[in-house]
Amino acid sequence: MLEVLRQDYVRTARAKGLKERVVITRHMFRNALIPVVTILGPSLAGLVVGSFIIETMFSFPGMGRAYVTAIGQRDYSMIMGTTIMYAVLVALANLSVDFVYVFLDPRIRLTD
Repeated sequence: MLEVLRQDYVRTARAKGLKERVVITRHMFRNALIPVVTILGPSLAGLVVGSFIIETMFSFPGMGRAYVTAIGQRDYSMIMGTTIMYAVLVALANLSVDFVYVFLDPRIRLTD
C-alpha cells in the first residue's frame, strides 16, 4: 500500500475531489492486491501438491501418502491419475489467478 500511495493516479484521484475511502478502495487497494494475488495463487497450488511430503513424513492418511505408496509399489495407473489430478489443481489455481486479475486491474479484459 505504501508503494501505491505515492503513485500519480492516487494523487489525481484525490485532486478530483474523491473521498478518501473511495481512493483507498478503488484505486489503492485494488492495485496493491495484484502482487499479493500473483504470489498467493501458485503458493496455494504448491501447498496442495506439496502435501504428499507432509503426509509421508508424519504418516497422515491422504492422497499424498497414497501417491508415494503407489510410486513405491509401481502402481502406474495410480501414479498417472494422481499426477493428472495434481496438474489440474495447479492449472485451476493459475486460471483462478488470471480471473482475479480481471477484477483487480481494469487494463486486463477477457475479450479483445
